[in-house]
Amino acid sequence: MLSALLLQVFYGIRSERQLMEQLDYNHLYRWFVGLSPDDPVWDPTTFTKNRERLQNGDVFTKFMTRLLNHPQVKPLLSDEHFSVDGTLIEAWASQKSFRPKDGSGDDDDGANFHGQKRKNDTHASTSDPDSRLYRKAAGREAKLC
Repeated sequence: MLSALLLQVFYGIRSERQLMEQLDYNHLYRWFVGLSPDDPVWDPTTFTKNRERLQNGDVFTKFMTRLLNHPQVKPLLSDEHFSVDGTLIEAWASQKSFRPKDGSGDDDDGANFHGQKRKNDTHASTSDPDSRLYRKAAGREAKLC
């Protein structure tokens, strides 16, 4: 169960129902949690109830204590601040909403943006003003994040 929860965190699986779907067809995930290819996947509702029991038990407390006190993890922890790499969080805005700040693109619906030079200093999202274009790696597409 701890292995399944680690998979959920490592791969950003949003719900336990989606985790069970992934476990149903992903053989690497099955191997990681100790399921053979023929074993049935857990019911999401039962998994949730057992997760709550696990979190209230001694095994989870020992696991988290050992993890948080690990010499490589301890320097990464702080009581003073919390930081997140926001470039990895995709915005709830479409590429169509990314329009010129000067209002020059107001006459179209924003659907035909191919071939246009679009930058954060000249364009902004109309639906999510905090979103910006970010590229995770060279050669990859820029996404609103």
